[in-house]
Amino acid sequence: MDYAKSGNPKGFRHNPRGPDHAQKGAPKSVTPPRETKAELLARMKAAAHAPVQKDPPQDPAS
Repeated sequence: MDYAKSGNPKGFRHNPRGPDHAQKGAPKSVTPPRETKAELLARMKAAAHAPVQKDPPQDPAS
């Protein structure tokens, strides 16, 4: 018996992708600008001095 001829046809994984996939000239993704060291330190100091927020007690019945 020829097992290669039996079974379902091959799925989508063997088909080439559409023409819009990875076209040349597509706009590159832009990464957001990195935070400077001074901005990072300022954000960390502000977080250290901020009051601690406690979670409200949850109802045990829910």
